[in-house]
Amino acid sequence: MQNPAEDTFSTIEAQAIAYAYSKGAVLVAAVGNGDEAPSQPWPYASYPAALPHVVGVSALTRSGNVPDFSNRDPIFNDLSAPGASIFSTFPKSLTGLNIGCPDQGYSDCGTSDYRNAEGTSFAAPQVSAAAAVLFAADPSLANSQVSFILERAADDVNATNGCPRCGLLRDQLSGWGRLDVAKAVESLAGPLPPPDQYESNDDAGSQARTVWGKRDRLKATVDYWDDPVDVYRVPLQPSEQLRVQLSAGTGLKLELWQPRTVHVDTRASQRFLIAASTTDRLRFRAPHRGMYYLEVREVSAAFSPYALTLAKSLTGSRAAPQG
Repeated sequence: MQNPAEDTFSTIEAQAIAYAYSKGAVLVAAVGNGDEAPSQPWPYASYPAALPHVVGVSALTRSGNVPDFSNRDPIFNDLSAPGASIFSTFPKSLTGLNIGCPDQGYSDCGTSDYRNAEGTSFAAPQVSAAAAVLFAADPSLANSQVSFILERAADDVNATNGCPRCGLLRDQLSGWGRLDVAKAVESLAGPLPPPDQYESNDDAGSQARTVWGKRDRLKATVDYWDDPVDVYRVPLQPSEQLRVQLSAGTGLKLELWQPRTVHVDTRASQRFLIAASTTDRLRFRAPHRGMYYLEVREVSAAFSPYALTLAKSLTGSRAAPQG
């Protein structure tokens, strides 16, 4: 399970996720089942649900409650869908052995292991199907828009509709709530969330989006739960000054990293941090040539569209970051 203080993930898996997302795929994964956990409920989503851009899905019972086996997570559990007492198809060659069972070809006539099936892996495919429905309704949608719409169109799961342990609005048991395909389709008629054309730019290295110009203005989004970090690679010459201005709501943080930075989200990488600003401005003069990394991080529980202006010059005095 994914205790962020102790566990890690497959780099190859993370790279595959980032590649698929950059090509427009909507990524959906079960948060996992905690049947074998030392205690229940298990408070961490499994990978790859705990990776950026992946819609993590938990299970619901017929009564609307979240079953004990469904993993919890305050960040990576995004949606919930039916995942208990599942009625499904089953090979007739096997159901035929259950002579007299009326539901031939279905799980009710299968072996005991497949009757009343349960698990988050039954819930996740329903979200994948819902994503396909949205793409069919509007093929021009970006994957970031599809994920956002599915999550925000969910019906809140709480004590009034079957889950006494679920809090109002987003919670660690059910995420944004119960999948509502009809409401998601209806929301296509209203204002859509802005797409993010620079993903996946979630880390330093090859994932970062390179900004080549002397002056650029970029429009993008960050999401505390699904996409908290955007990283841009900025080439600077010796003594060249970089001025950065961020236009967005509160809750965003700017950080600048050395060219040798490999990751921006590990304890070991902190020694490569050059400057940090909690205001909307940052200035820096490069001591030497290199590809520096500019990070925009969402630190509040919000979805934030932003505009980022970068300007480079070889004039002016050396300045410190503001913030």
